Amino acid sequence: MVVSMVTDSDLGTALPYRPCVGIALIAPSGGVFVGRRKKGAGSEHVAGPHMWQMPQGGIDPGEDPEAAARRELYEETNVPPEAVKLLAEIPEWLAYDLPPAVMKQAWKGRYRGQTQKWFAYGFLGSEDVIDVLNPGGGADKPEFDAWRWAQFAELPDLIVPFKRPVYEGVVAAFSGLDRWSAQP
Repeated sequence: MVVSMVTDSDLGTALPYRPCVGIALIAPSGGVFVGRRKKGAGSEHVAGPHMWQMPQGGIDPGEDPEAAARRELYEETNVPPEAVKLLAEIPEWLAYDLPPAVMKQAWKGRYRGQTQKWFAYGFLGSEDVIDVLNPGGGADKPEFDAWRWAQFAELPDLIVPFKRPVYEGVVAAFSGLDRWSAQP
């Protein structure tokens, strides 16, 4: 007799992915924006060097992914849409699965992870506009408590380990943009 056992990870594969966008905000000097997740930001974040990430967020029903990326960038960094220039988009969606223990807590257990559409934007503004403590003109709750410019090569080491393959894909797709010019 064969006994079949259903595990937490089996249950997770039946769940959908949460549609999301990711943003690589690139300074003309080549740095990529990363924000440090606030302590207690959520069960999918860990302490130490893995608290840094690029802006990302959910796509509202019926919302165009590129419009969602611009909205999320403003809601998380205070960088308005007119302060960025679209440089590139990864054609395919990149997905990651949450670890089973995290899957039960994140997004009320409704998703197995996220599928993300990634955009690279050139930053046209002054760093004075970046305000992670009062994002969205002060209308949005801060998700980050600090920010900095990182190099493309270091991005996979900054993110939580289960998101690392996505960040490796983003680096591979966008690394040639690290010295874009703000000039038309």
